[in-house]
Amino acid sequence: MKFPERFSNLPAYAFPRLRALLDHHQPGGDVIHMTIGEPKHDFPAWVTDVIMENAAGFQGYPQNEGTPELRGAITDWIARRYGVTMDPEINVMALNGTREGLYNAAMALCPEQKNGQKPVILCPNPFYQVYMVASISVGAEPVFVPATAATGHLPDYAGLPEDVLNRTAVAYICSPANPQGAVASRDYWAELIQLAEKYDFRIFADECYSEIYRDEAPAGVLTVAQELGADPERITLFNSLSKRSNLAGLRSGLIAGGPETIKRVKLLRSYAGAPLPAPLQAAAAKVWVDEVHVAENRALYQEKYTIADEVFAGVQGYMPPEAGFFLWLPVEDGEETALKLWQETGVRVLPGAYLSQGDPGQNPGEQFIRVAMVAPKTEMKRGLITLRDCIYS
Repeated sequence: MKFPERFSNLPAYAFPRLRALLDHHQPGGDVIHMTIGEPKHDFPAWVTDVIMENAAGFQGYPQNEGTPELRGAITDWIARRYGVTMDPEINVMALNGTREGLYNAAMALCPEQKNGQKPVILCPNPFYQVYMVASISVGAEPVFVPATAATGHLPDYAGLPEDVLNRTAVAYICSPANPQGAVASRDYWAELIQLAEKYDFRIFADECYSEIYRDEAPAGVLTVAQELGADPERITLFNSLSKRSNLAGLRSGLIAGGPETIKRVKLLRSYAGAPLPAPLQAAAAKVWVDEVHVAENRALYQEKYTIADEVFAGVQGYMPPEAGFFLWLPVEDGEETALKLWQETGVRVLPGAYLSQGDPGQNPGEQFIRVAMVAPKTEMKRGLITLRDCIYS
């Protein structure tokens, strides 16, 4: 039996690779998990009540695009957060987590050709792995653009050769960035939008970490696009309740964009999507409306930023994250460091190369580890101190 070749060269996903690296070795101490970005703070206690009150909805097929209540809650949140008014009927759709939307948007919106050639999809490097798979799935060429200290840990798309930009159909951008915690400024968004207009490509803005930050809320692409009067079909926003509300398992995400954009994604999803169950949509609608728990959650992360800054004060190359809940720590070799930490201390971290593309010596993540600050504060502090003493002392 013949199998397709399109995915044959994919590396193993980051976490199976990590298990293959670590799991046949014994941990050197009490295990502290600092690998996956799975929030551990409490979600609102009333979420369970809302699900139970609407449990009869499990008997029926859920609405593909999201209930009117959920879409209304999403557009109300967008208005509060970004100062942008959107029509819940034509500008937004509910997602079963943003990964699904980030994939399906490429499937629905990337053209077969760009200026008569194979299209390019731009990805930051390091990157969320779905960007690459979406690119391959639509027959586009993924172009990985380094997001390093030299570029403020955001990709310099404007610095690409003109022949690449002329073939670009889509540019993925994550702000706040995973894993580096860098934030796109208003100027960065404005320059990217102007570049997209000049070379006629779409921007897929992954802003899933937008509600976890130190002091000032990160600028959003919708706000800047509105200020510039940009074509609404050029900008597509993705966000979710996973990080904002500690509800990764609820799988409530959103996609927002121009009417034709949403129409095309909605049509594809009606054939190939998996809508959020109705009771979960009811809960999500309530959660998108509430900001009290979001402020409480953010305050907990702000305490964690302070702890991290104190633990790594004086460590050369330490970069305090502007937002999100990851540390992107410099090391000589990410894989060797992750294995050393595991064998000597039991602290489990992710090698940066598993989030990046590039040959040895050219991979922008290979001299980093990603550390998730999601564990309870005391455990997280113990893990960071143990890590520091093992690697940097």
